[in-house]
This record gives sequence, C-alpha cells and structure tokens, in this order.
Amino acid sequence: MESKDLRRETRRQNKFFDKLRNIKYDYWLIAILILAAFLYAWNIWEAGEANNFYTAAIVSMTKSFKNFWYASFDPAGFITVDKPPVALWFMTISAKIFGVHGWSVVLPSILFGIGSVYLIYNLVSKRFGKIPARIAALIMTLTPIVVADSRTNNMDATLVFFLLLSVWFVQKAVLKQQQRFLWIGFALVGFSFNIKMLQAFMILPALYLYYWLSAQVNWKKKIMHLSIATVFLAVFTLIWPLSVDMTNSSNRPYEGGSETNSALELAFGYNGTQRLLGQTTGTGGAFPGMGNKSSKSSESMTPPSNKSTSGKKSSNNAPTPPSGTKKASSKGNPPAKPSSKKGNAPSIPSGNKKQGTMTGGGGGGGGAFNIGTAGPFRLLQKELGPQISWLMLLAVFGVISSYAYFRNSKMKKWYALTPQRKELWLWLGWLVPVGGFFSVASFFHPYYTIMLAPAMAALAGIGIYTMIKQWREKSLWSMLLPISILTTSILQAWYLNDYYPTLSWILLIAGIIISIPLFVLPWIAIKLKNKRVWPITALIIVMLAPTWWSLTPTLAGSSDGIPSAGPSLLSSVGGGGGMGNSQVDTTLLKYLQKHQGNAEYLFATDDSSTAAPYIIKTGEAVMAMGGFNGTDKAITLKQFKKLVKEGKVKYYYSGGKTGGSNNQIVNWIKKHAKKVTLSSSNIQTNNSSSVTVVSKTKSNGQMSGGSTNPPSNPSSSSNTGSAPGGNAPSGGPNGNLQKPTGKKKLTKKQLKKMKKSMKNGQPGQGQNSGQGGPGQSGTLYDLSSIYK
Repeated sequence: MESKDLRRETRRQNKFFDKLRNIKYDYWLIAILILAAFLYAWNIWEAGEANNFYTAAIVSMTKSFKNFWYASFDPAGFITVDKPPVALWFMTISAKIFGVHGWSVVLPSILFGIGSVYLIYNLVSKRFGKIPARIAALIMTLTPIVVADSRTNNMDATLVFFLLLSVWFVQKAVLKQQQRFLWIGFALVGFSFNIKMLQAFMILPALYLYYWLSAQVNWKKKIMHLSIATVFLAVFTLIWPLSVDMTNSSNRPYEGGSETNSALELAFGYNGTQRLLGQTTGTGGAFPGMGNKSSKSSESMTPPSNKSTSGKKSSNNAPTPPSGTKKASSKGNPPAKPSSKKGNAPSIPSGNKKQGTMTGGGGGGGGAFNIGTAGPFRLLQKELGPQISWLMLLAVFGVISSYAYFRNSKMKKWYALTPQRKELWLWLGWLVPVGGFFSVASFFHPYYTIMLAPAMAALAGIGIYTMIKQWREKSLWSMLLPISILTTSILQAWYLNDYYPTLSWILLIAGIIISIPLFVLPWIAIKLKNKRVWPITALIIVMLAPTWWSLTPTLAGSSDGIPSAGPSLLSSVGGGGGMGNSQVDTTLLKYLQKHQGNAEYLFATDDSSTAAPYIIKTGEAVMAMGGFNGTDKAITLKQFKKLVKEGKVKYYYSGGKTGGSNNQIVNWIKKHAKKVTLSSSNIQTNNSSSVTVVSKTKSNGQMSGGSTNPPSNPSSSSNTGSAPGGNAPSGGPNGNLQKPTGKKKLTKKQLKKMKKSMKNGQPGQGQNSGQGGPGQSGTLYDLSSIYK
C-alpha cells in the first residue's frame, strides 16, 4: 500500500517537473520586467519617509488590529487617513516584516507596478500574440507617471494592479466560459473600491461592455451573469465602509476627510463627486485652477492671509496643500545648470507663475494642482501630457489601424465584431470614460492619470504592430504609421522644448526625416517585407523622450507624496521627500517626552503635516485635530476640554497653521494655556502667563526655517508661517529652495552632502508656508495648568 502511494507521489512530482521543463519563457518579457524592476526600485533606499502622511498611518496601523482595520493616522486611533485601508494593509504588512523604512513602505507599490506590466503582457498576448504584448508591456513600463507612482506609498500603483487583475479574470471568464471568474473579476473591482474608492469604478463600463460583446451565451444569460456579478461587486464594495458606518463613532477613529464621520459619505463626497465638480470639503475650499475655464484661473494659488482667524471655508482662498516633493516644477525653464558666477551654488529652477506656490514637483511642467484647462485636449496639454501622453497619439491612431486590420474576410458589415475587435472594445471602454473624466474633472492631481496607462499601453502596443503590418503589406491604411510617427514627434518636441530646446528641434527634424520614407516607400518599393529598419528606427526615435522622462525619478531617487517625472527632479537640491517634508524638532521632542507624564497624546496639533514626523519618529500618539489639512471637524471644544481635564492631552503645538476648523479650540487654548518656547539651554519664566525663552531652537541640529542666526523671538511668527526672526522659510515664494550664497562655489561633493542632509533633516519648505509643520516656527502651549 505504501509503495503504491509512493509511486503515485513520484508520478505527480515527475509531471510537475515535466511541466516546468516544458514552459516556454519569453525572454523579451523577462528583460522588460527586469527593466521595470530597475526603474521602480533603484535608489528607493533614498525614499526617506516617502509620503509621510501615509507612513505615519502605517506606523499607527502596526500598533493594533483596530488601527489596521480603520487605517488610523495616529496610534491612539483618533482620526483616519482620507482613503480606505486596503493599499495601506499591504504596506503595513511589509513594514511589520521589514520594519518601518521608506523602502519597506514603498515595496508593495514596486511589486504591484511590476505585476501590472506582466498583466498587460498577459492580457494582450491572449488575442493578439507576443509581439504586440511585448510592445504594450514596454510602453506600460516606460510611461513616466507609472514609474513615479510605483516609487511611492500612494495607492495608485496598487489600484491599477488590482483593476488589471479584475480584467484578467473577466477575460478568463469569456475565454473559459466559466461564470465564477466573472464573479471574481467584479469582486476585485469592489475590493479595489476600498483602495481608492470611486476611482476604481471607472473601468466598470469596460467590463460590462466587454462581457456583453464577448460572452458566448444568449442575452438573457448575459443579463443574469452580469446581475450576479454586480451583487459580488456591491458586497465587496460595501463590506468595509458599512463596517465603519455601523460601528459606534465612540468606538472607532473619526473618518478623516468626511463631513459627517462616514466612510460612505467620504467615498461619494470628498473622494467622489467633488473630484468631478470641484473641491468643497476636505481641503477647506476649491483651489484656484480646479475646473478652470482658462489658464488664467490657475495663476494665483497663494494661500490665504494668516491674519484671518475665521474658520469659514472659502473657495477663493484655500490653504496651501502639502507638497509631496522638494523638487521644483519648472515649466518653461530648462533644468538648472551650475552658475558660472563666483559665490553661487547651482541655481534651482523657479516655478512658473502659472503654478504659484503649489509646485508639487510637476516634473513635466504641472504642479500639484495645476491640471490644465478642461476640454477635449486637456490630456495633451503640458500640465498633464509629459506625465502620461507621450505616446497617446500612437494609441489613438492604433485603434483605427487595429480595427481595420482585424477585419474578417467573411464579414458582411465593416463594423462586425471579431474576437480581436471585442478585445479592442475592452481597452476602449477603459480609455474613453477615464480620459473623459480627466478631460472635464475639476479636482485631481496629475499623478492620478496613471489610470490611463494600461489602456493606452495596450492600444498603442496593438496599434504599432498592426500599423507596421499594414505598412509592409501596402494596405490602404499604410499611411497611418507615418502620420502617427510624425504627429507624435511634433507633440514630443513641444513637450521637450521647455527643458531642452535644441534637442526638441533635433527630435522634430528626426521625426520628419524618418516619416518621409514611411510615406513614400509603399508607393515606390516593390517589396516592403524585408524593410523593417524604417519602422523600427521610427519607434526608437519616439521612445527616446518618454524613456528619459521615466528615468528621472529613478536617477533622482524620488519617492514623493505628489509623484511626478521630469528633468526638474534632477536639477533640484534634495531627493525624494514626503508629504510636506516637515521634520522633527529635536528640542521640542525631548521636552515633550520628558514632561509628557501619563498623557495619552504626546501633543495635539492642527493638521497631519505637523503630526506625521513625530508619529514616525517616536511611534507615539499625536492628535491631528483637523485631520489631513486641518479642516476636519473631528473634535468639539467640549470633547477637547474633557481630554485636557482627564490629562490625556497635556500639550498643544501650533505649527503656524491657521484658518482650519478648530479655531474655537485654538482660541480657548491661547486664552487659558501657558505658552512655552523651548531652548537648548534654559527656560525662563516671566510674570505673565507664558514661559518665554530667548535662545536657539533646533530642528535636527539646524535652525528652524533655515536661519543661520538665533531667532530674536521664536514665537513671534507662529501664526504667519514665517521663520523665526521674521525671515521667510528656506523654500522661497514658489516652493523652491533658495540659492545658497557664499564666497566659494560648492563642489559636487558638497552638493551631494547637502542633498543627503536635506533628505534626512531639512526643515519645512516654502511649500508649507501657512500650513504649519515643525520645520517652521511654532508655539508650544502647556495645557496641564488650566484645570489646576
């Protein structure tokens, strides 16, 4: 009996190894995946804290299952981040295994980014073969915003992977004619909803249309199958938000970003309709540039004057959101070159006026909120195009070519469907609704356009293959190849001109020169079967610029809260930064830890940009009363007084943030609490109700705000966002670093050292002006004496 079992097991093992030996590897795919791994992972150890808003949440989520389930921003479970928890779950697991580091919290995004490249290959190869699949996978790999997003701990790379996985299951349901794969596919869309909410539903039209066109069953069964799939979609969509909303609010954190402490309201409000119609909550008002009718509307993005203490929200004066990068966006300016003047370090490109203070890293010319002018060509404009649209015209012409190429000779009508055409409708069903949303939406970041990358890559990959085929066969459609190459070259030269004017002309001339034989040869050559060199050369030419753009985040080691790609990443002093780039004030931290006592919170503050670095540094609870941007109504004055009376909150730190939703609490604190200004040497007590110190305030060994002299009055600028002594923060008015001055020109070694020090401990940048954060001047208030 035992010998039979042994033989059976041996046969199974032999079959398994036979299958392994018979696997045919696509070495081109392996090379593309290695390239993706390099682009997404190289230099990721320079990530620092990555997006520290989410990194702080990851630290908190490692503390307890409750924090893990709700995506609590702080270890005490006071308030959540403004997104669902699923993407953060993967990052938290990684952090639990490897510890909390910049690279460990980004690792899931890297893996999901590589996985998306493979899924594109797999999905395209099923109907179109390996060559189009390789081209599509390569385009996906080399799309600049895909590289930038895959190097952060934002949710976008994770979302795209699971949406592609859902498409893979729906395609399998069609090919295998098995309903269970359809249900899994729609369940994964519901799962993806809990990654970034309604953004996941953008591909639903594609899935419904594709199954309706492709399933080999009658229309009644199609309706039944899709109805059951929709039930799975609803269940997996609602399981988490309902679990939140049905839990007593006293037993869970406040739902950050929501108006009513509701996950469903967050999904359909702040993360839903407001993205389309324009921001009205969550960030405190509609930012200029959202839903802009003309480019002029985005010219002024200056935060409101901090003189106003009103808690009212205004659509005209929105607070400056934290930028996710130290890089300066430099639309219209070439990358900075070392100055030849004595005494100056290499200059940093300044932001274009159009971007105001919200540069946000737009390596391609757009800032964090600069999304161009709404309209049918918005995606091709310079604000968004350099991140996503380098090869968009190849996808557009490729659709026409592919639809014509995959025509069956037995078809009676030109629009009849073949299996390949049905697949084209899948990708068109993805591209058109998503592209339509970004063309008209009033509020989104440029890096959200990663949602277009899979469909664009698939259609461009298939289209390039069919256009070359038609050209070599002298088809009536053979002119699509030279037209697409010429128009793509013109578009790319336009994008390139802002940074490399000479190279843009070279690219344009090269595109024109290579297009001439592509136009002419079909009409004069007897045979085109062996003339592959012309289309291949043309493709290499149009791939050069996007490849360089995609390399910039990798070379810069960026892992930004507002991801972007472009040469400005390489020309800026400082590497990848977290959201807001605020750093820990060591003197403040030592004082708080020494005097915290039994208080539950290390301190309370206005918003997450001030709290996040301290949570990451210490793992202790810091209360961000107003959530992400200080505008959440997460706590009332009565509730705050109770916490103070119970000794749970002993200190409040004002990081320069004003105009949030907690002015009533702040005014009460300023009226009754003692004001403490920290010193590296001693603390002096005046007869007044405040504790005053005249000395240096350290921030990781540096002066606050980058000042080289001790501030004369460290607390004087707490409500203005300026640096001690009345000096402006080191970031400058456009969110760019000011040029260091001195008698000697900095060497490359000194610049490298400066870059490293700024990653590890640079005080807040000018992009934080008016928002707060420990890098700026702030005021500490002692609340413990109020009820004594």
